[in-house]
Amino acid sequence: MLATLLSIMIVLLFLNFPMMIPLMLAPVVVMLIFNPNLNMDLLMGQLLTGISSSVLLCVPLFIFAADIMTSGKTSNRLLDFIGSFIGHIRGGYAVTTAAACSVFGAISGSTQAAVVAIGRPMRDRMLKAGYKDSSAIALIINASDVALLIPPSIGMIIYALAAGSGVSVGDLFIAGIIPGIMVFLAFAIYSVIYAKAKDIPLAERQGWGERWKFFRKALLPLAFPVIIVGGIYTGIFSPVEASGIAVLYAFILEVFIFRTIPLKKIPSIALSTGLVTSAVFVLVAGGQLFSWVLGYARIPQQISEAVLGTDPSAIYVLIVVSIFFFIGCMFVDPIVVILVLTPIFIPAAETAGVDLIHLGIIITFQAALGSATPPFGVDIFTASAVFNKPYLEVIRSTPPYILILLLIGVLLIFFPQLSLVLIN
Repeated sequence: MLATLLSIMIVLLFLNFPMMIPLMLAPVVVMLIFNPNLNMDLLMGQLLTGISSSVLLCVPLFIFAADIMTSGKTSNRLLDFIGSFIGHIRGGYAVTTAAACSVFGAISGSTQAAVVAIGRPMRDRMLKAGYKDSSAIALIINASDVALLIPPSIGMIIYALAAGSGVSVGDLFIAGIIPGIMVFLAFAIYSVIYAKAKDIPLAERQGWGERWKFFRKALLPLAFPVIIVGGIYTGIFSPVEASGIAVLYAFILEVFIFRTIPLKKIPSIALSTGLVTSAVFVLVAGGQLFSWVLGYARIPQQISEAVLGTDPSAIYVLIVVSIFFFIGCMFVDPIVVILVLTPIFIPAAETAGVDLIHLGIIITFQAALGSATPPFGVDIFTASAVFNKPYLEVIRSTPPYILILLLIGVLLIFFPQLSLVLIN
């Protein structure tokens, strides 16, 4: 059954169908072939089950908040503030880019939103500072991956949905903070070394008066992650409630305080959010159907026994999970990979004693890594479209960042407390 299922999906993908079609059509065709008497209402019910979880309310609301801030001037305020403090050091513009992507990731939860919001202004600044275009773009698409690790992460929300009711979205959000900071620090160190090696000119040092001015302008956007993470961590509100607060905060900030977005533009932003959300929800529904068919055929158990054996160690499970998710996200949208593969590895992880929060961090980290890794990482094509650059130009300088992320991934596997210490 698995061979038939994969064959149908591959054929449909080669025929250039969008991912949602193979994800839903292949399971239906397979079930008609192997069990023609199956009630089709059961399959349709699985589609609805996939999008019936209340945790999914976070997705459109966090996307809406990110869209509002991307349309406004939040990203520029963050860039000016961070750049005023570290822009003058060797590699300062690159460090500013990494820091801004990290902060904006804590606002948007989306790697692609970070590429667009931070990438456009910072690419121009880095080019003026003497960086090669390929180096600037490589940093942008890889630093934007922090958005999947620092809350609110859409990838973590999808993982919690796929893993089952025993996984807390709030705990995942908190667990992603240290890995996200590790990625930023690693990129910052590499940026300083790169700038010294390439003799990148220093930018002009800003005075404290200018820094204070930029700080006042960035103060309210900087409060965004504090409110969201602090509210969840202290139990003041749930992740779903936090997403609603995120929209309200972004709306008040951009429409009434900064006045960068006219009120009449909000419906068009909401429409854009709706289009993106509908695509995400179709993928989630299809992923649920696909996972149900896999479970019906006992394919997860077969794969688990074949790849992991009957008594795998926790480290071995995490290594195998990392390999599968890294390779999968190199070719397919991370949402699809998380939805399809997570149910396969959850039973083996529980048997091996792996903490499911730690597993979620490993999975979202590998999804982030795969998103910026050739041949088909989604952030690569986002950057290619945003910057109007050919594919090879975009990926030319990515290997050092991929290597850094791989090393951090190894640390996360062997030292679970890097993920769990804030929860514990």
